[in-house]
Amino acid sequence: MHSSLIGKIEKARRYAQEPDRGSIAQLSATFRGENDEHTVSYQDGRWSCSCEFFTGWNVCCHTMAMERMLAAMLPHSAGQEAELMAGAR
Repeated sequence: MHSSLIGKIEKARRYAQEPDRGSIAQLSATFRGENDEHTVSYQDGRWSCSCEFFTGWNVCCHTMAMERMLAAMLPHSAGQEAELMAGAR
């Protein structure tokens, strides 16, 4: 294998251990829930989901789970759970 490629692989491994190096501005993903697959997306600082619950509440377990999975790469303002907990007080 070419030595410069080996160096890039090693750098990628190191970068992957530091998720705060990257940030997500937008994404679209398929989330496999217990009953169905849903399309979860993040754009312009807002989450959306194709599930029925999200339609009425603008938040759901799928978006909150994705937010937890990607927390280190999302802007701090994306915190749905914190907003919900603050509103419940």
